[in-house]
Amino acid sequence: MSAVTEAVSGRHAVVLGGAGFLASHLCDRLAAAGAQVTVIDNFITGTSRNVEHLLGTDGFTLVDYDVTNYLHVAGDVDFVLHFASPASPADYLRWPIQTLKVGSLGTHKALGLARAKGARLLLASTSEVYGDPQVSPQPETYWGHVNPVGPRGVYDEAKRFSEAMTLAYHRQHGVEVRIARIFNTYGPRMRVDDGRAIPAFFAAALRNQPLPVHGDGSQTRSLCYVDDEVEGLLRLLVSEHTGPVNIGNPDEVTMLELAQRVQDAVGNHPGVVFHPRPQDDPTVRRPDTTLASQLLGWKAEISLDDGLRRTAGWFAEHVRP
Repeated sequence: MSAVTEAVSGRHAVVLGGAGFLASHLCDRLAAAGAQVTVIDNFITGTSRNVEHLLGTDGFTLVDYDVTNYLHVAGDVDFVLHFASPASPADYLRWPIQTLKVGSLGTHKALGLARAKGARLLLASTSEVYGDPQVSPQPETYWGHVNPVGPRGVYDEAKRFSEAMTLAYHRQHGVEVRIARIFNTYGPRMRVDDGRAIPAFFAAALRNQPLPVHGDGSQTRSLCYVDDEVEGLLRLLVSEHTGPVNIGNPDEVTMLELAQRVQDAVGNHPGVVFHPRPQDDPTVRRPDTTLASQLLGWKAEISLDDGLRRTAGWFAEHVRP
């Protein structure tokens, strides 16, 4: 029995935003490990289809609710996992106020629930707290380079505030907390209209259209396959380390290289078309994962090409011609 399974089996985990892409995979792992799972989601960007296969599973509950409102869950709660937030630029630019509210009010309500229940809270923070970094790779000690009044600031600052509030509850009220800084994650269940590079590239390649590359394509990202990401998050959840801890794959790739690899995974090569870069689009993004390795014994195992192959089937089933 793994340390994660032993720690969560028979426990009650409340997953805020659990119908989203990444959190739904977390719910799968928690349920498989024998945890009672309650998902609370208002489905702004998530969908019940991501967790409907868990309906009928012993101890699984799905609740349609906005976590920026008063948050109550009956009975004992052992873990609160706060993943409620739009996560792609297209989404948080479409829902700027909701993004700010879920990062502030939603985090406040999540921490209040954890405090009331004596539960441990895992905050899904993000590499976006580093902004357009002037240091690479980015260690957890780096304070970031964020434009607080730019269009991306609604997400970046919401997450930075949520980290500050989480640690304030830890210091002031003794709430057990864990902070994960999640780097770009991909895999099955991503929305086709997500707006991020992976869905956009797969959709274009499958439609035999040029892949949309912003700028000259030299900007970099570090992409982590969802199974690796979930393993790292759960190891942090059951560890004794508050964080923040970067959870991501340190292998860096340019957008032009990524476009080529997606075309290879699909087996179709319609080329690329260049578009202007969005304001405050990061030039580099690469995690320093030393802490995750040392504290959690975790590192990403799945290569980019392998992960893209695993993801290609999902998009082939969901991209309309």
